[in-house]
This record gives sequence, C-alpha cells and structure tokens, in this order.
Amino acid sequence: MPDASGKPSTAGAIAEIEAVIQTYFDGLYEGNVEKLAAAFHPVSHLYCEKDGGVLDVPREQWFEMVRNRPSAASKGLARDDRILMLDISGPETAFVKVACQLPPRYFTDYLVLNRTNEGWKIVSKVYRFDTREG
Repeated sequence: MPDASGKPSTAGAIAEIEAVIQTYFDGLYEGNVEKLAAAFHPVSHLYCEKDGGVLDVPREQWFEMVRNRPSAASKGLARDDRILMLDISGPETAFVKVACQLPPRYFTDYLVLNRTNEGWKIVSKVYRFDTREG
C-alpha cells in the first residue's frame, strides 16, 4: 500500500516480501515449481561455490532439478525455515537472508528481490549448505 508520496510503505513492503519468502519456503519444502515460479523472476539465477569457483544455475535448470527429486514433504522431513534478516534499501530493492533445510542439507540463502510490475520477485539467490547426520 503506498504512503502519501505514492511509494510503497515500509510496513506494506515488509509484508509483501515476507509473503514472497513464505511462497519460496512452501515451494521448496513441497517441491512445487509453480510456487517457486511465483517467487522467482523469470531471469533469476542461483549461485553457489563449487570447487573453488562459482556455479551459476538459471531458474529453469533449477526447476528441472526440483521436479526430478523427491520433496522434503513427501519424505516427511522436518521443516524449519525462517527469515534471519530483511533489509529494504529503497522502494524497489530488498535483501533477505534465510535459513531452510532439506535434511541432511541445511541451507543459508541470500536472496535479492526487486519490486516489479508483478510485485516483489527474487532475482538472485546465493546459497551455501552444511550436510549433517541425524
């Protein structure tokens, strides 16, 4: 909802961003590519360290991996996802650090969002994970 200047209010932006992140969490846990597509902009990419370099995964390639693996929900795995930090630098740019898990992998994700004509969308994800037993 815009403030008096016509710009989105911070409280409104926070609620909108939190809704996008919840859609991301739900899509990730359920293995639901439609939910993930609602959260991620079509040009988005995912990045992580790999063998001393950077692995760059376009959104559609990631979606194919999600489609071809059993979801955490279907395996009855524990769910623990949360926002660790949310920073809005202006009416069109935000950064969110989250923790989520697909046991035995426990992730920290750094998500950059832009406000588009379709609302807030994740445009990039940089992530890392630890593998833990039990």
